[in-house]
Amino acid sequence: MAGLDSFNDKLLEGTSRSFYLTLKRLPGTVKGQIGLLYLLARISDTIADSGEGNRDVLLGLLEDYNNRAQGKSDSLPDLTALSEVQSNPAEASLLLAAHGPLDLLDNSSEVDRGLIRNCLDIIISGQRMDLERFSGEVEGSILALERYEEMDDYAYRVAGSVGEFWTATCLEHAFEVAPETRDEMMETGVRFGKALQLINILRDIPEDLGIGRCYIPSEDLMKSGLRPEDLLDPKNMDAFRPLFDTYLERAEEHLQEAVRYILMLPHNQYRLRGACMIPVIIGQRTLRLLRTHNVLEGENRVKVPRKEIKGIIRKVIMSIPSRKLTKSLLSPRS
Repeated sequence: MAGLDSFNDKLLEGTSRSFYLTLKRLPGTVKGQIGLLYLLARISDTIADSGEGNRDVLLGLLEDYNNRAQGKSDSLPDLTALSEVQSNPAEASLLLAAHGPLDLLDNSSEVDRGLIRNCLDIIISGQRMDLERFSGEVEGSILALERYEEMDDYAYRVAGSVGEFWTATCLEHAFEVAPETRDEMMETGVRFGKALQLINILRDIPEDLGIGRCYIPSEDLMKSGLRPEDLLDPKNMDAFRPLFDTYLERAEEHLQEAVRYILMLPHNQYRLRGACMIPVIIGQRTLRLLRTHNVLEGENRVKVPRKEIKGIIRKVIMSIPSRKLTKSLLSPRS
């Protein structure tokens, strides 16, 4: 697949600097496919998260956009009005330039097009569920997921499915493995994606509460004697901490599977291994910060400093030629 052109590459950098750190280090055999999926999913996410829009209108735009992406329609919905209410100029540009990534998709190989369309359809199903679940709330109220299974399903749809796509794309273009290893990589790839999504959910609790969304299941909160509204008060962190720590442990377990995924990559896949290591190590560091910070204090959002991220990238580059150094760097205690 031809690489992304400079314009689409700039759109990627402008809409997700963190993902771009990974993308620009991928081998050329898969960079175009993975970058294109991200752009297409970022467009649908921007549509779904446009808080200024009516829910039914947004659902309609999302469906029309997906129909165009899936090849079921030749027309792209008019996203001009939606672009005008975006607070992020890069996201406004992305909506106005949506035809570009879609044209790239149309011109992809049959295999790549099928993989991208399948994953995008799953991602959009999660975005659609979010819109339907959270957009009917009374102003000022907070709606929560009911059970952990709903959170896990959401994490699969918007991130775990990307792990499947990433793996299938790499196995198609970068390297081959035995059938049993392929199955194992697909499973751990799903957990890789879930790990990153769960960390985002746990880090972004105050931000989500601010728009009336609580991804921490009400069933679990109730067992802790809490309601979603209680998470608005940072003083309730002590009561919330035991439950919060159980979710941190689940995220850590998923990250351990991500480490196993990386160690299954062929030794000569240096760029691919490095690209996978960066988000895992940043995720490990984020979990350590979350264990000691009051996540309910929204003004002090947990974030790995940019200087530290640069240091992580340098260490990754130094370690990838050596399996021993790779394992050491990926150790949660490193």
